[in-house]
Amino acid sequence: MNNTSIQTEINLLHDELELFDDVMDKYEYIIELGRQLLPIDEKYKVQPFKVQGCQSQIWLHPYVKDEKIYFEATGDALIARGLVDILIRIYSGRSAQEILQTDSAELKALHLSEIISSGRQNGIASMVKRIYTFAGGIDNERL
Repeated sequence: MNNTSIQTEINLLHDELELFDDVMDKYEYIIELGRQLLPIDEKYKVQPFKVQGCQSQIWLHPYVKDEKIYFEATGDALIARGLVDILIRIYSGRSAQEILQTDSAELKALHLSEIISSGRQNGIASMVKRIYTFAGGIDNERL
């Protein structure tokens, strides 16, 4: 269970990235996060879980447990996996309501656009859209 708010997690990640002065050091840090990302079951590496619009292949498996939404994901490139790890840290273990009440524009505080290509930025936008769409579906089921 995640004990911090989404905004607090974004702030923590921002502070981690700001420890590095050089953009390439930040890039390497994200790659290191990708190396540490836990693998997902191969049964989720299929079309329904594939995130469209990503430069790399990304699979995102959302599920609900104890009224919280969790995400498992992986990608075929280390940088993509690192970006996935960042999004999992921010959004996994949250209620649908908490996700939906947070403006995804707050992710801009991470300044990822200064670190990654526009293609990778599109991938993040696609993953975030998937996360919010899933949360919206859960929220609507409970109304």
